[in-house]
Amino acid sequence: MKARIIKTKAEYEAALARIEKLMDAALNTVQGDELELLSLLVHDYEEKKFPIDKPDPVAAIRFRMEQQGLAPRDLVPLLGSRSRVSEVLSGRRGLSLKMIRALVAGLRIPAELLLGEPGRA
Repeated sequence: MKARIIKTKAEYEAALARIEKLMDAALNTVQGDELELLSLLVHDYEEKKFPIDKPDPVAAIRFRMEQQGLAPRDLVPLLGSRSRVSEVLSGRRGLSLKMIRALVAGLRIPAELLLGEPGRA
């Protein structure tokens, strides 16, 4: 298969079928290089055709809280007070730079997720 930028659904499906045949290819072989190239082309096509929006900051915080079994009171050391936690989680208050830094360090939430506008998702 000649590698080229994927522009149509048919080309996308053909590339996926070829990738499936090449899945066991060894690294640094012709087949391995073809697999790597096709994977990049498919990834590029999927990024354009099926974009996934980042969650809003509150959704990211709530998701991490759920993952770690945290309650809102557990965010007080990071955000400052129970009322501030409540305001942030309800979307009434945006995150300050200090809060973002604390959440990145304390909950390991990527900063790029916390820099968005609440309620945009």
